[in-house]
Amino acid sequence: MKTLKLLSILLIATLASCSSVRVNADYDKKATFVNYKTYAYLKSGIDKAEISDLDKKRILYSIDEIMTKKGFSKSENPDVLISIFTKERERVDVYNNMGFGWGWNPYWGMGMGYTNVTTTPEGTLFIDLIDAKTKELVWQGEGSGYLTKNTEKKDARIMEFVSKILEQYPPK
Repeated sequence: MKTLKLLSILLIATLASCSSVRVNADYDKKATFVNYKTYAYLKSGIDKAEISDLDKKRILYSIDEIMTKKGFSKSENPDVLISIFTKERERVDVYNNMGFGWGWNPYWGMGMGYTNVTTTPEGTLFIDLIDAKTKELVWQGEGSGYLTKNTEKKDARIMEFVSKILEQYPPK
C-alpha cells in the first residue's frame, strides 16, 4: 500500500513538473522602465532564433498580445526593441524503483528493482528588451519548461511561456 502511495505521489510530482514554466528575470538597475511605452522587434535577433518560422510567429503574436495588455504599442520609432533567443535540450529523468516481496532467492524482503528512464524535450525562451536609443540590454526574461510537438497545443504552450516570462516585467 505504501508503494502504491509513493508511486502516485511520484506520478503527480512528475506531471506537475512537466506542466510548469520556470521563470527568471534580470534587469539594469539604472534603467527607467516607466519611460518605455512603445516597442518594435529587433529583426536581426528574431532571425537568429533557431526555431521554425511558425513557432517564431507564435512567440511574436503572444508577445504582441501581452505587451498590448501591459499598455505598450508597436511603433516605427520605439522606446525598446524586443529580441528573442531559444535553446532546446533533452531532459533525462531516471527513476529507480525497488520492489518488495518474494524474489528469486529464498529470502523475504527487498527484491529486484527496476529503472525507468524517460526523455522529454525541454526548451528555454529568452525575451530581451533593449533600449532603442542606447542599444543596451535593459531587461531579460527567461522561461524554461517542456515542449510539445502537438500542433493543437503549441499556441497555448507558447502563450504560457511568454505570459509567465513577461509577468516579471516591469521589475518591482
